[in-house]
Amino acid sequence: MKILLYGINYAPELTGIGKYSGEMGDWLAARGHEVRVISAPPYYPEWRVGSGYSGWSYRRETLNNVGVLRCPLFVPQRPTTLTRLLHLASFALTSLPAVLSQWRWKPDLIITIEPTFFCVPAGLLLSRLTGAKSILHIQDFELDAMLGLGMAKNGRLKAKIFQAVENFFMRRFSAISSISHSMLARAGNKTRQLVPLHFFPNWVDTDFIKPGVDASDFRRRWALSDTSQIVLYSGNLGKKQGLDLLLQAAKHLSSESDVVFLVLGEGAEKQNLIEQAKRLELHNIRFEPLQPYEDLPALMALADVHLVIQRKGAADAVLPSKLTTILAAGGYALITAEAETELGILCERYPGIAERVEPENLEQFLGSLKSMLHAAKAGRPHVNMKARQYALEKLGKEAILQNFEEILLGLASKNALQPANTKAVY
Repeated sequence: MKILLYGINYAPELTGIGKYSGEMGDWLAARGHEVRVISAPPYYPEWRVGSGYSGWSYRRETLNNVGVLRCPLFVPQRPTTLTRLLHLASFALTSLPAVLSQWRWKPDLIITIEPTFFCVPAGLLLSRLTGAKSILHIQDFELDAMLGLGMAKNGRLKAKIFQAVENFFMRRFSAISSISHSMLARAGNKTRQLVPLHFFPNWVDTDFIKPGVDASDFRRRWALSDTSQIVLYSGNLGKKQGLDLLLQAAKHLSSESDVVFLVLGEGAEKQNLIEQAKRLELHNIRFEPLQPYEDLPALMALADVHLVIQRKGAADAVLPSKLTTILAAGGYALITAEAETELGILCERYPGIAERVEPENLEQFLGSLKSMLHAAKAGRPHVNMKARQYALEKLGKEAILQNFEEILLGLASKNALQPANTKAVY
């Protein structure tokens, strides 16, 4: 098949959507498909164009037998609601001629990845011009996340107009996929069940990410004693995470000399968090950059408690990809999510897979965190086997990508599958 991947994030980004899109492109190319990508230069999660790339010019490159066309992109230094919209719109504008230029190539399938939804019109237009099947793969519902987090404050009328436009375009796709059942159900409501829906979760390499890895190099590198208990947050440092909660917890545990909060990552809120930590005189928290992928197993083994934090209203519009890695490593995770969300249902269906507390509830968060740290000190099993077993059974990379390939083959052969059951089944 000729497959065009169209989205703002792609390899060599180390985390988030770019990581999964890059691995998907590599895997499909290795299976013998002809894969092209239209994307932006790498910028996430640092919100800075990567070394060797430019945000002002087009660039062609080949990564693992995948042809990648990078399009100019505006990257704000301190993202706000307005500058984020300009950022997304800039890519939609500069990528439009690149997308239309694929008319001569005539792809069999066009996979448009959300975010950003700004790219949807161009992807659909190319599918109409070429007869290609179009699939929308939803990693985040960016509009819903923005509205749920209160980032759009221009009234209900505009929100309804934006949602109506979103629903109109979504109903024009040949199929829609997403990374969670609750997000698929949301897509079904938006499309009135008129578009086939497919579950395509994010995956993890369970052969690479596994328990029992030596983390002593990280302890030496960061001068952490053997008795230090590590509370780890690794990933995007943005508004939707609500990491003020982490700082408040660190303040309450500042008298516990052996507890260290380790915050790894980049993002729009990083500098604000560092400044807040200084104002609070937090000596038990450290900020470090994201670590290379090859060091990830050891990093996972370092933590006594892994944090997966989100604000209210975000949990079913976005799904944190870091959780797959934590589960594969057999880590003990503390998650903030409402009970009725995908993460809440996951914790209820699989008791012991992770601890869940309500978002933005400091009392619950502190209570669970203290309990987990006490259990670690008291000699709980080093590996959370319930988490590891779930990853082995549900999150294996090869099985997930093979299933998605079958969906793509069915679409390309015009044997479009019927709408999937969107009821949450784990």
